[in-house]
Amino acid sequence: MRQYIIAGNWKMNKTVSESVALAEGIVEATKDIKKTEVVIAPTYLAAAKVADVIKGSNVKLAVQDVHWKDQGAFTGKVSVDMVKEIGAEYIIIGHSEQRQYFHETEETVNLKVKKTLEAGLKPIICIGETLDERNGGKLETVLSTQVKGAFQDVSAEDAAKCVLAYEPVWAIGTGVVATDEQAEDTQKYVRSVVAEIYGEAIANGMRIQYGGSMKPDNAQGLLAQANIDGGLIGGAALKPDTFFAIIKAAEEAL
Repeated sequence: MRQYIIAGNWKMNKTVSESVALAEGIVEATKDIKKTEVVIAPTYLAAAKVADVIKGSNVKLAVQDVHWKDQGAFTGKVSVDMVKEIGAEYIIIGHSEQRQYFHETEETVNLKVKKTLEAGLKPIICIGETLDERNGGKLETVLSTQVKGAFQDVSAEDAAKCVLAYEPVWAIGTGVVATDEQAEDTQKYVRSVVAEIYGEAIANGMRIQYGGSMKPDNAQGLLAQANIDGGLIGGAALKPDTFFAIIKAAEEAL
C-alpha cells in the first residue's frame, strides 16, 4: 500500500513571520496524523525558520527548486547542500511555473533530479500538459516525454525514492479541476510510463500526486482513485484549516 503524501507548495506567498505562523498552525493541526506524510514548501527566505518550527513534528520540509551545481556564479539560486543543511527532505522540481516563466527544460529537470538524489534528498517531480496539448491529442506524448526526460540515466533504485506530481497546467490556480476520472486515467497512464522504464514493481511502488486546484471539497473523490497517492497543494495550503481538511481526507481514505 502506497502511503499518501500531501505537500503544500506555498509558492511566492507569506513573509517569514507569516510563514512561521502558518507552519505553527499546520504542526498543531496535524499532531495526531499517523498515516499520511505531510510536507510543506515555504519560500527560501522562510525555509530555515520553518524548519525550526516543524522539527520533531509530523511535518517535513521541502523547498521549491534547486540548482544542479554545487556552487558558483549563479545569482539568485541555491544549491542542494544549502537546503540539506537546514533540514529539507524534499525538493520540488520541474513545476509548470518554472517551465513556463523560467525556462525549465527536460534537461535541467533531469540534472536537478540527479543532484537531489545524489545528496540523499527526495525529488517531487512535476509533470503536466497545457489545455491546448490535451485538446490537441498530445497528452500522452507530453507526459511520456516529461517522465522519461526526468528519469534519464536515473537508476531504478534511485527512481523508487522519487515522487511524481501530475499537475494539468490548465487546472493550476484556475479553480478548474480535472474530474476524478480524468485524473485517474491520466495518472494510470503516467504509471504505465514508469513501468515501461523500470518495470511493474517500481511503478507500483512510486507515489504519484495530483496537483491542480485540489481543495477540501474535491479531495475525497480524487484521493479515492487507485492511482492518486496524494496532492501537491497550492492555494489551499496557505491556511491551516483548508490544508488540514485535505490531509484528513487522505487519512480517512487509507
